Amino acid sequence: MRLADALRERNAPAGAASRFGLSGRLLLLTILFVLLAEILIYVPSVANFRRTWLSDRVAAAQVAALALDAAPQQKVSDDLARRLLTGVGARAIALRAGGTRRLITVTEMPSEVSETVDLRDTDWADLIAGAWHTLRQAETAPMRVVGHGMDGVEFVEIVIDTAPLREALIAFSWRILLTSLVISGITGGLVFLALQVSIVRPVLRLTRNIAAFADDPEDASRLIAPSWRTDEIGLAETALARMETVLAGELRQKRRLADLGLSVSKINHELRNLLTTAQLLGDRLEATADPAVQRVAPRLMATLGRAIRYCEATLAYGRVAERVPERRLTPLKPILADALDLAGNLPAAVRLEARTPDDLMVDADPDQLSRVVINLVRNAVQALALAGTAGGAPPLVTITAAREGSVVTVLVADNGPGLPERARANLFSPFQGAARPGGTGLGLPIAAELTRLNGGTLSLDETRVGARFRITLPDRV
Repeated sequence: MRLADALRERNAPAGAASRFGLSGRLLLLTILFVLLAEILIYVPSVANFRRTWLSDRVAAAQVAALALDAAPQQKVSDDLARRLLTGVGARAIALRAGGTRRLITVTEMPSEVSETVDLRDTDWADLIAGAWHTLRQAETAPMRVVGHGMDGVEFVEIVIDTAPLREALIAFSWRILLTSLVISGITGGLVFLALQVSIVRPVLRLTRNIAAFADDPEDASRLIAPSWRTDEIGLAETALARMETVLAGELRQKRRLADLGLSVSKINHELRNLLTTAQLLGDRLEATADPAVQRVAPRLMATLGRAIRYCEATLAYGRVAERVPERRLTPLKPILADALDLAGNLPAAVRLEARTPDDLMVDADPDQLSRVVINLVRNAVQALALAGTAGGAPPLVTITAAREGSVVTVLVADNGPGLPERARANLFSPFQGAARPGGTGLGLPIAAELTRLNGGTLSLDETRVGARFRITLPDRV
């Protein structure tokens, strides 16, 4: 439950704003990016607007000058010249054609100009700098503009006031700003809606499902149902559904294992007490003078002692802790002999053989290794008793052992039908690798754990007939 609490703590401070937190931030970023793009567009646009405005004034000045030249005897009144200049917006016009220069003005030429703009030879850097200069400073002095002529005119030169140009630039800038705000708002709104529908809501659905699943992982109704999407969010939903399904199954299995472990611990506790009582009674049997009893009593006492230790070990396993093995160099043949005797309730038709050198020593805990071998032998005998042999041969279980360098290998093989594929897939997984009806699936996992505690490995060999388990036990360094 701590996962759900952590998720709620992370989501609680955001409140209602968390529903639009991501999309809201993206909306602001979209507006800022659009405004930035408009600014990048505005800079050359305002420079181009200034050049066009000045070029129009130069063209109008040339038309006015040509109109004056077309007058009879090139004589016009001062009032007409003033109106022509006023319409152009110029204080003076100068033209150069045919090697002569002509000046048209009705007032005295200004003593100085604020700047000179030559439209015949300009680059974008000069145009941008000039537009910024016009916007930034409210000049009182007029400006001089030189442009290309036409129809035999080499160039046209005018002197105009800067105030009309500055007002036109400011008006143009306001239009650009308003247009940018409208475009940014529309674009940001569309992006907001698109992100809200395609990303924010699905992500919010994922987070809510994770929080709900964390509250009760074993509730199957809280598993997320993947949508039809095939993009990254769809893949995330599919992966989350798969993870939740696996996790819910694991948690249910862990809970059942915990309940089963508690029950087994209680049973073993009572069984240990019963075996202890039987051991006390066995002590009295050893004092009996009957030769048959004297011959059986030591083996009975050894069996009871081993059963008591096994119950204690099972209780330790229920606490998820096998005891630390007491490894030592010990003869292997007596351990295998005891395993053959204690395999228990063997059908008479099943024959057991142990092919082990008398002097073979193994570095392991004798009791734990005996438990491993007993488990494997009992499984083999039960498989032969239930399914018989593969080719009709007499049922046989063999135990062979050999040393190669510092490694001892023990093979437990039978000539039965072998293990089914469903059992092979989860052979050493608790409660999942049972190969016979009624099996618990705990024997092989416990045997594998005991072998691993002794520094070895337990594996299943590939064979054409029967099943063969391989115990590998290396000596300690």
